Amino acid sequence: MTSHISLQDRYAPRNICFGCGPANARGLQVKSFPQGDEVVADWQPQAHHEAFHGHLNGGIIGTLLDCHCNWTGVWHLMQTYGYEDVPCTVTAQYTVKMLHPTPTAHPLRLVGRVTDSSPRRVNVTGELVAGGPICATFEGVFVVVRPGHPAFHRW
Repeated sequence: MTSHISLQDRYAPRNICFGCGPANARGLQVKSFPQGDEVVADWQPQAHHEAFHGHLNGGIIGTLLDCHCNWTGVWHLMQTYGYEDVPCTVTAQYTVKMLHPTPTAHPLRLVGRVTDSSPRRVNVTGELVAGGPICATFEGVFVVVRPGHPAFHRW
C-alpha cells in the first residue's frame, strides 16, 4: 500500500501522543508511511529539539524511534493478523544505540522493520539516518493491550 496519508492521520487522528499524535499540536508529529517491508518517516528537527547547537537531543531521538517503530508494528499486526480495528499497542521495552551525533540541519529518515511477531506482540528494529550515516539504531518490543489497560483506546 502506498498512500499520501500517514498511518497516524489515517488510523488515529485524535491521538494525543507527544511523539506521533496528530491531535497534539505541541508534539513531534511523526508521520509514518508503509514502503514495502519497511515503514518510513521523514522528520525535520527544529532548534528547540537540540541538546547542543546543531545536534538533536537524545530523548527526542528515543521518542521518534519509539513512536515510529510502534506504528511499524501496528501496521504489521494489521496486515499479518487481520485486525479489524487498529490494535492498541504499548512499548514493553526498547533500546536505542547512539552511533553518531545527529545533526539538525536537514531532515531525518526513520526506518522500521519487523523482525518477529505473534498476534499480541511484535519485535521491531529501526534506524535514524541524518543525511547519510545511521546516527541511531533501535530494538523494541510492542504488545497489544485490551480494555482495562490504562493505555487502551479506540480511535
